[in-house]
Amino acid sequence: MSINWKKSLIVLCDIVIAAYLVLAVTSFNKPDVTASHCTEVKTDIEHNIVDGFLTADEISKMLRQEKVWPLSQPMHDISSRKIEETLLKSPFVEKAEVYKTQSGEVCIQVRQRVPVVKVMADNGECYYIDSHASVMPENRFVNDLIIATGNISRKYAQSHLSRVANCIMQDKFWQNQIVQINVLPDLTMELVPRVGDHIIFIGSPVGVAKKLERMRKFYLYGLNKAGWNKYSYINVEFDNQIICKKVKK
Repeated sequence: MSINWKKSLIVLCDIVIAAYLVLAVTSFNKPDVTASHCTEVKTDIEHNIVDGFLTADEISKMLRQEKVWPLSQPMHDISSRKIEETLLKSPFVEKAEVYKTQSGEVCIQVRQRVPVVKVMADNGECYYIDSHASVMPENRFVNDLIIATGNISRKYAQSHLSRVANCIMQDKFWQNQIVQINVLPDLTMELVPRVGDHIIFIGSPVGVAKKLERMRKFYLYGLNKAGWNKYSYINVEFDNQIICKKVKK
C-alpha cells in the first residue's frame, strides 16, 4: 500500500495551522495580567438629564474606603466583580461594569440613578425620587430639579408623583418651564411655572401628557396674545376645556 505523501503533508499543515489559530485566539482573549500592575484607572460616568450627581472623585473615594481601589495593585489581585459589587452598594449607582486591559488599565463604567424630583413633604420628609420611582437619600445637591411640596406620602411619591415628574422631565419645554409640583390635601396637583404669574391645576395625576399638551397650545395661541400675566389660575383638569381665573386688579 503506497502512502500519499502530498495528501498527508496537506493534512499535517492544516493541523498545525488550526493549532496555531487556537493558541492565538486563546492568548488574545485571556491577556496575561499576572506580571503587571494597574497603571491607570479610567472612570466613565454615563451622562443623563441631571449632571454632577456622581463624579470620578466620589467613585475613587468610595473604592478607597472599601480598600478595592485598583491603582498600582497587581492586576491578578484586582477583582472586577468585587469593584462592581462595591459600587452597586451606593444608592446613587444604577449599574456598574469593570474590566481590565492588557496594558494595565482598569476601566470603570457607571450609570448613575437619575433623580427627577426632590420631595419636601408637609410631614417633614425630604428625599429624591429617581426615574424608576425609587427613593434616594437627600444628601446630594442637584441643580435644576423640580421641587415637590404638599401632602406627599412615600407611597404617593413612588406611584403617582414619579410618573408626573418623569412626564415633565422627558419634555424639554416642560423641563425648563415647571419648577414646582404642589400636592393638595385631596391629592390633586398644581404646577408652578418658571415664566408667568399663574398656577396650572392639572387635577388628579392621570392623563398628564394630554393635559400638558393642551396647556402648551394655550400658551402658544392664548397667552401669547392675551399676555402671560393676565390669569392667576389655569385649570386643565377636564378634557376639551381650559378654565382661567383672571388676576384681580
